[in-house]
Amino acid sequence: MNPDGLPDRADLERELRNLRRGGLPALRSLVPPGLRAVTLYAGYARGEDDLADGVERLVHAAAERLGTDDLIGRAAQRTFGLLPGHRGDPAAERRRAAAKVYGVSDERYRHSQERRVIEQLAGALLAEAREPGVRGPRPAAPGPRHDCPTGARPAPVPYTGLPGRAGSRPVTVHVSPIELLRDIDVLVSSENVHLEMSKSFRPTVSGALRRSAVVGSAPEGPDTDVLAEELAAWVRARPGVLPLPPGTVVPTGPGALAGRGVRRVYHAALAIPDGRGYRVDPQSIATAVAACFTRAREERAAGLRSICFPLLGAGRGGLDRRTSAEWLRWSIEDALTADPDWSVHIVTRYAEAASYFDAKVPEP
Repeated sequence: MNPDGLPDRADLERELRNLRRGGLPALRSLVPPGLRAVTLYAGYARGEDDLADGVERLVHAAAERLGTDDLIGRAAQRTFGLLPGHRGDPAAERRRAAAKVYGVSDERYRHSQERRVIEQLAGALLAEAREPGVRGPRPAAPGPRHDCPTGARPAPVPYTGLPGRAGSRPVTVHVSPIELLRDIDVLVSSENVHLEMSKSFRPTVSGALRRSAVVGSAPEGPDTDVLAEELAAWVRARPGVLPLPPGTVVPTGPGALAGRGVRRVYHAALAIPDGRGYRVDPQSIATAVAACFTRAREERAAGLRSICFPLLGAGRGGLDRRTSAEWLRWSIEDALTADPDWSVHIVTRYAEAASYFDAKVPEP
């Protein structure tokens, strides 16, 4: 054990070798002590209730840290069944897919490259936990759980679908990861004013949507980072447009989120770089909300009727959740007064934030 409470790399390597054999579903029955310690330290889980899900998120993040364009990163994804649709593959099939990355036989991969992949992944797990300014130890705060939508990767969802109000207007409040929502036409993401999405392994709305929208995850084929690529194309078509005025909204397609009934993702440019972090002017939330409704009205002919907002600016943007919620409430009320024909949703991972929208918070 290291002085910071994290396990030794050799211990993690041993646990990863066992996890390779059992696969991610094995975490439902037992989470090894080293992976438990790293996951809790890094803030990927709040306690025992969501520990298995947190380990999966952490392993995903560590593999992406190795680089999905790098042989080791790609082999790690296939070795542990991290690509969509391959989580439950047998160990032999996962090893075969990883061997194809290197163009070697299954047996040669087992005796050579696989060892290096596991060593590198163990190091990436520790690096992810120790990254300054992003995560750190968090107290366990287990809450009640609900079943996840069919086919979704389980995640902590204390409760969801609470009725609430933005001013005098009804809204639906979801306490859930945004990527688990279904059948909402437009999901809104918060970006910086340079339209640079969060890394897909970050625990942010932008990172979650980016990761969930990736298309083309066959072991032998390339992935398409749909949202980031569409934003980059939008910027290339407008030389000199950056940085954007705070509150500007840029639409993209949903990528793989279309499979969950999502039709558009609206990217609200809000966060202004400020030293090593970001700052968000809460008044920009009102600008962004108004721009989202304007864009949605323009696309109403395509059948858009529902839109979902996260707590804009309340992550790495630095705003506290109550301030973000208040500005969202006011802005949504103003938009619905002018055009009430919308189904409006709010999504947050934090149960107490539901009360900011006059949604009743059930007893734990």
